[in-house]
Amino acid sequence: MRRFNIIILFFTLLLALGAEERAVAQVFTPRLPIYIVNGERMDEETVRAIDPEDIVSNELLPADETTIEKYGQDAANGVILITLRYDTQARFEVEGEETSFSNYIARRIKWGEMDPIAQVVMTLEVGPDGVVREKELLESSDRKLLKRIRAALAEAPRWVAAKKDGKGITTEHILRITLPIGSRMPYERAILIR
Repeated sequence: MRRFNIIILFFTLLLALGAEERAVAQVFTPRLPIYIVNGERMDEETVRAIDPEDIVSNELLPADETTIEKYGQDAANGVILITLRYDTQARFEVEGEETSFSNYIARRIKWGEMDPIAQVVMTLEVGPDGVVREKELLESSDRKLLKRIRAALAEAPRWVAAKKDGKGITTEHILRITLPIGSRMPYERAILIR
């Protein structure tokens, strides 16, 4: 992910340096390229959330007449074309509405005010059938929370699987839950002895 962000920053700087200079009195506003992901325009925040493992290729189109003619005046700062390994992204829906899977699982776990602040982070695999499975436990500060999360995962509804050429494919996702909801894990304190 970091490498992808550096590539985007590099292309953005190249485009900004190559663009025409404006009057000194004008307020500086960053001029960013537009992002086209699998043929659809996306904002920079959405693009940054894409797992680099899912990117098959990316290409920077110059801000020339052909590009502007095809993508509109917004392409005057260039276009970054990104191709993903799937046509449609996996998503989690409840009653037909897309929602955050981490929030859905967190709301299903009973965690009282007297329970400690705890966090679990794991990678999940969403299969072609939409069934979610734990892939790897990355962090767990409380066994009781981990056990409850695993129980909630077993009862969770299926996802809408990612598709490539009309067929479901397997994708990976991160589940990060900190309870009580809205809490932050305390920083670990280290004592330095000199």
